[in-house]
Amino acid sequence: MSERPSTARVAVVLGGSHTGMLAARALADCADRVVVVERDVLPAGPESRKGLPQARHAHMLWSGGAQALERLLPGVTGLLRDAGARRSPVTTDVVALSSQGWFRRWPESHHVILAGRDLLDATIRAQVLADGRIEVLGGTEVLGLAGSSGTVTGVRVRERDGRERTIEAGLVVDATGRGSAAPRWLTELGLPAPQRREVDSGLAYASRLYLAPEQARDGFPVINVQPDPHAGGPGRAGFLLPIEHGRWIVTVNGTRGGEPSPANDDFLRFASEELRHPLIGDLLRQAQPLSDVAFTRATVNRRHFYERMPAWPENFIVLGDAVAAYNPIYGHGLSVAAQSALLLRKLTQRHGWGAPRLSRRVQKAVARPVGAAWDLAISQDVFYPGATEKGPTLRDRLVAAYVDRLMYTATGNGRIARRVTDVTSLERRAEVLMTPSVLLAAVVGPLKPSLTEPPLTADELKRAGLQ
Repeated sequence: MSERPSTARVAVVLGGSHTGMLAARALADCADRVVVVERDVLPAGPESRKGLPQARHAHMLWSGGAQALERLLPGVTGLLRDAGARRSPVTTDVVALSSQGWFRRWPESHHVILAGRDLLDATIRAQVLADGRIEVLGGTEVLGLAGSSGTVTGVRVRERDGRERTIEAGLVVDATGRGSAAPRWLTELGLPAPQRREVDSGLAYASRLYLAPEQARDGFPVINVQPDPHAGGPGRAGFLLPIEHGRWIVTVNGTRGGEPSPANDDFLRFASEELRHPLIGDLLRQAQPLSDVAFTRATVNRRHFYERMPAWPENFIVLGDAVAAYNPIYGHGLSVAAQSALLLRKLTQRHGWGAPRLSRRVQKAVARPVGAAWDLAISQDVFYPGATEKGPTLRDRLVAAYVDRLMYTATGNGRIARRVTDVTSLERRAEVLMTPSVLLAAVVGPLKPSLTEPPLTADELKRAGLQ
């Protein structure tokens, strides 16, 4: 059975999570109707759901992504803050231990938005679905694409009552995340499989929600203890993010051979004894656990190079984690999705709905933010044993050596710290790190001596119960 739209200006978005909702918003001004196909029945508010287990872990939205989000949904960052989300200035409110030492807390250059994933998704979803042109088909499974190797004409679905049908569309966007079946769907249409690269450090993640000490529930900094991929053993890391309602969401992780345990009673021990500094464990002793430990191993870096395909069908686009999924430690997935959705809107408006090669143009354009986040993600992970079949490439080694030198310089040079966060915030491309002045600064190194202790103020230590 086929559902025939009254017009060809129908977009179908596969997946109703962060990327899918933003893609729907991006297309609403270009299409007459946008249908979001989602396997789950989406909750009305900030509630958990089966299809998003990663929501139990820490998330952040870098300023590059927040700016894109605001352009898609004007006023949404204000709504997030009204609901309790935190805006944390970078590096002013970040206490971070890199592989090169403690970073100083320089004046604000960028920022991150911090919130629980359920709150983030619910706030965005409410704004998107307020548009009557967007509808959600919940409890519906995607079976595959309809069309040919040259043109996608719709999507085959199975609804919750078991009925199968085809939804015809002038554009189909895959935003189904890490589990995307797009490579199989493309081969079923007669196209070759895309190139793919995986970097798997064997990372395991454990996260727990805490109620912060009463005096530390407002204005407390982000705490980030990073791994050292060159130390010769597993990399262990942790971060503490202050989120809504006076809570901390804390994630600890370890690569192959150094993984945390999923047990509640081992979380504090790992944070205190296994990380490169015990600061996070010291803070957690003063806080109250609010949840059990959430545990996952779904952290492999995986990128599909759709932009390199020799042929690409009209009317089909892949976005978000379905293109590239990153080690979550870098916190770039949400921001890349927002930037990609903004590019989708920009190019659709510029070239026109149904324009020849529109899908190809979008797929190539989103490779830019995807590639920026990808290079940052694998720059450390590729050095852990077993992460790749052949080990790091020459390019990987050269990039990592230069990044290490920049990070070392940034511990004692505020201008270079700003250039680095220009890139990590996804506000500027990596080319800003290759200008003559930055290269010279990297040769000179830090201008201030290394810090020997985490740069917490006396007031912060007192409010956290550490003094």
